[in-house]
Amino acid sequence: MSINLFDLTGKVALITGAVHGLGMAMAKGLGNAGATIVVNNYSKDKLDEALEEYIASGLKAYGYVFDVTDENAVKEAITKIEKEVGPIDILVNNAGIIKRTPIIDMEVADFDAVIQVDLVAPFIVSKNVAKGMIKRGGGKIINICSMMSELGRDSVSAYAAAKGGLKMLTRSMATEWAKHNIQTNGIGPGYFATSQTAPIRVDGHPFNEFIMGRTPAGRWGDPDDLQGAAIFLSSKASDFVNGHIVYVDGGILATIGKPSNEN
Repeated sequence: MSINLFDLTGKVALITGAVHGLGMAMAKGLGNAGATIVVNNYSKDKLDEALEEYIASGLKAYGYVFDVTDENAVKEAITKIEKEVGPIDILVNNAGIIKRTPIIDMEVADFDAVIQVDLVAPFIVSKNVAKGMIKRGGGKIINICSMMSELGRDSVSAYAAAKGGLKMLTRSMATEWAKHNIQTNGIGPGYFATSQTAPIRVDGHPFNEFIMGRTPAGRWGDPDDLQGAAIFLSSKASDFVNGHIVYVDGGILATIGKPSNEN
């Protein structure tokens, strides 16, 4: 019984932007738990490369090109996915961008671009996927939040504003849709070992030393560390879990950190 609680066999999962990194790791986790994977991206080339990797891993995967900030495109894509693959049982709003610019130097257009992808897009995609979930009597929605949903950080004001808003949007979705047997929760990744962080994950780099010292687990996260949370929040095991953000961060948010004179 306990094993079956995490079985996603027969489920269709849409993971936006899951063409690399953490999104791909979570999508593979859902696929290995039995789900049929549907991924999207705005670039066909990157999407095709990702599909090759999914299929080479033995997963059942489909890809669709559309812009998550364009509601008409989202509606058309959802209709097509549900006709060609099947009803969407699980939605993971993973697509996101970041622009690292001090507030005083940031252009309004750049700030707005981050808000559109990281906050407005999850609203658009969730709203349109949820319509089908409501008719069918249930579903799972996972919004990929961040530690910046709780903390500020230098030069990422737009990202922090979007991810803080996404935390509250998650709770609002849970409030409105729980009565329809839809569980809406979030995952907040900490700092992970990806190709993007490779240049700074070297001995002697100040940020590497900061993360190693600041994280109680004493290491960077492995992308596969996110799979358990993704599977849990997508499965029957979380049927009475709603409106929570699960921080997969090695304990960073649990502590103020070690004094500089402690080993």
